[in-house]
Amino acid sequence: MARKAAKSGKGKSNTELMEVMERYIRSRGEAFLSRPNINAVGIGYKMVGGKRTDQLAVQFSVDSKVAVPESLDSEPIPETVSFEGVEFPTDVVQRSFKTDYQLVAAPQKDRRKQRLDPIVPGVSIGHRSATAGTLGAIVMDRQSGLPVMLSNWHVLHTPEGEIGDPVVQPGRYDDNRTDENVVGTLVRSHLGLAGDCAIASLDARHFDGTILDLGRAVNRIAKAELDDKVVKSGRTTGVTRGVVTRVSMVTQLNYGDGIVEKIGGFEISLDPNFRPPSDEISKGGDSGSAWMAIGADGKPSDIMIGLHFGGDAEDSDGEYALACQAHSVFEKLEIEPVPANATVQEVRAENVLATGYDPAFLGEELPLPTFTPTARKDLASLDEKAELRYCHFSVWLSRARRLPRMVAWNIDGATIQYLGRKGLDFVKDERGDLEDYQIGDELYAGNPFDRGHVARRADLCWGSDEEAARANRDSFYFTNMTPQHERFNQSKLKGLWGKLENAVFDEAEPDDLKVSLFAGPILASDDPHYTKPDEGLDVQVPTEFWKIVLFVDRGALALRGFILTQRDLVKKVVRAETLELDEFRWFQVPIADIGAKTGIRFPAVWNKLERLPAPQALGAGPAGARLIESDADFFA
Repeated sequence: MARKAAKSGKGKSNTELMEVMERYIRSRGEAFLSRPNINAVGIGYKMVGGKRTDQLAVQFSVDSKVAVPESLDSEPIPETVSFEGVEFPTDVVQRSFKTDYQLVAAPQKDRRKQRLDPIVPGVSIGHRSATAGTLGAIVMDRQSGLPVMLSNWHVLHTPEGEIGDPVVQPGRYDDNRTDENVVGTLVRSHLGLAGDCAIASLDARHFDGTILDLGRAVNRIAKAELDDKVVKSGRTTGVTRGVVTRVSMVTQLNYGDGIVEKIGGFEISLDPNFRPPSDEISKGGDSGSAWMAIGADGKPSDIMIGLHFGGDAEDSDGEYALACQAHSVFEKLEIEPVPANATVQEVRAENVLATGYDPAFLGEELPLPTFTPTARKDLASLDEKAELRYCHFSVWLSRARRLPRMVAWNIDGATIQYLGRKGLDFVKDERGDLEDYQIGDELYAGNPFDRGHVARRADLCWGSDEEAARANRDSFYFTNMTPQHERFNQSKLKGLWGKLENAVFDEAEPDDLKVSLFAGPILASDDPHYTKPDEGLDVQVPTEFWKIVLFVDRGALALRGFILTQRDLVKKVVRAETLELDEFRWFQVPIADIGAKTGIRFPAVWNKLERLPAPQALGAGPAGARLIESDADFFA
């Protein structure tokens, strides 16, 4: 059967054509790099007579242009190539690249090459045994939650290094007192298609994330596109501007010691409107610099699009630089931007204190509950973990209902601090995509629903001054809120939701005044809908809530489960003609009943700790439940 002729790319938009070209490079690009003389392949605008045209082409960089490629044991590059039935042109440019790392002469000492505290991006840094590169940015390590330093593999790791090695600032080339200048240790690194990148801990200095001479910190990241205007601040050449001239590149570089790697990224050339001295966009020592996008106002933005890792050799046909895509680097190294205006002490405190619920708080580590497959699938996650941790409590959040399914917290009654709420606002947790799964203030205006804490604010304010203040603040995240009728929630009505905790200390007298609790709304499918049609709001309001209390009673662990209802109050709000019956009731119930209503699976060991209710012992209530009529009844 005859093959169909390839269609010219002329009928496609540049976006469609680039998508085909990108797939071509991913599929065939690396094979070309095995040929002698070819050192890079990417997508750019075709050059004719030394001038750029508007025609997209797959560009091949060669060390030198020759009339007879066979003389170099290579093959000629065809004028056009076909892929997926689309034909597009090629282009050959004479450019060769090297890492911007080798230094040839000691430059005049300036601030970029001095020891700094606080440390800032744009200055000299390196592995203790290496020369010097550039600290690109201060970022957040998603694994530890701590601030770390971002640069290149060949700056922080090097062929001789390994994870855990010391990192110095400034680099050894700029100050050989390496023992005195250690600033952290190598945490993670990568050398390959995702980039030439590494992060190191920040152990011995304060920091300011504002890049030297740019006035902006890395707060966002984006993918580089052709003709993007960018700027970097590097150890050697300082601030230089450029324009993205090739994307979807794969470049083969020799890192020495037998290490030859293919690095993914993009190419940058000079911005003709901002020519640096000697027309050098980068030099040795600039490796690791962050390439930041230029904003609409012509000034550096807070958006990082690339991590500088190489520059052109002397015999190239222009001035060019190489950068890894920022989004690839951030994904590979598991990092994210640091919150604006944060200090190293604040970031450490924020993350060290956000340890969440402690399963061993009562002296014996108890397994956490799990969820049915349906409930588990509904949980929001952060860094692929469904447990969202705060100071002294953890939350498991329903994506569909945008309310917590379960909150777990610890109370140390011996170190409770009585803190006010002045100046604290209800806020959404904006980490990752969590904001999409929280109901905010849009629900609570113009109705009798309160923003009801699941884990009570007063329960969480214990420990050191720093802990108590952090827990007080954390308690106001909407991840810890459910809509509760004002007559159900407010303290002037004797705080029915918090009566259980009060009873624990007044009636149960737990050992060491320590208690652990689990609680949440019962997210039933028939919960009534509260709507604001003009605002597009439709929220199912929970009518029942559950709590489980764990404590040590005379040396033995004990557990009890309870359900509290606001059913009639909620019905009256969403359907005004409903008769108001009993407003709220507490019942002690078997935890198996709570599990059946919530999709939560409680560990088998919990059943051995449970002190089951005597059905109907204190009055009318659901089958298998015990009605609570006074605080003393909770632990009768």
